[in-house]
Amino acid sequence: MMIKSNTGHDLRLNQLLGALEPASRKRVDPHLEPIEFKLGEMVCDAGGLLKHAYFPRGSVLSLLTVLENGAAIETANIGREGAFGLFAAMYSRVSFNRCIVQLEGPAVRCPIELLQYEFKNSEHVRDLFVSYSETLLSQVQQTVACNSMHTTEERMCRWLLMMHDRAGGEALPYTHEFLSHILGANRKSVTLAAQSMQAAGLISYHRGRIQILDRTGMEQASCECYAIVKERFDAFLTPPESAVPGRHKGRSKSKA
Repeated sequence: MMIKSNTGHDLRLNQLLGALEPASRKRVDPHLEPIEFKLGEMVCDAGGLLKHAYFPRGSVLSLLTVLENGAAIETANIGREGAFGLFAAMYSRVSFNRCIVQLEGPAVRCPIELLQYEFKNSEHVRDLFVSYSETLLSQVQQTVACNSMHTTEERMCRWLLMMHDRAGGEALPYTHEFLSHILGANRKSVTLAAQSMQAAGLISYHRGRIQILDRTGMEQASCECYAIVKERFDAFLTPPESAVPGRHKGRSKSKA
């Protein structure tokens, strides 16, 4: 990964960082290092010691569960809504998963020790990190169910929609071989799914570049898992009504 100077960068484009309370943000901001991730780069291997947490600002990180025979399958992915390494800040500095870059782009990293301090000393940060970790765990659970119960084409639609959200509508740089590894499917089934989706006018595929042509059609062709995971993360990032000044539930009492 390439580390850049802090000069001229808005380090709060990551939504989880943006949700920090002002006091914590003031302590954290000077220690954030902008970096550029490249597609397929390994951020940390399973069992590796984490020195930093990583907050994507346009890149997407993939968490892979690695089996004894070397096979690996994605169980969750992380975009600008979250971070990789928060478990290390809360409980253990050893990574349970292999983490690779599945969409290249910018991120910032923060020393684990600093986040550990904030976690121990700020109730707001504890609540935020635990809430995010629970939401990420729900994505893992949904992905396990999806991989077990849904077709390759449904799963591929789900995954491409998630990447399309993070890429801002840009073409996605994925080969059939890369998709087969991420989805835990054989390459032939991925190729057949891509051909079916292209024939239906959902995507175009040329030289390892996938462009979504029919977003609504893709959502209809996907399993329910895409919408479920998206709804959970949208809810996590939306403050409760009680936290928004001037917004209250129920009917206000009339003044005497």
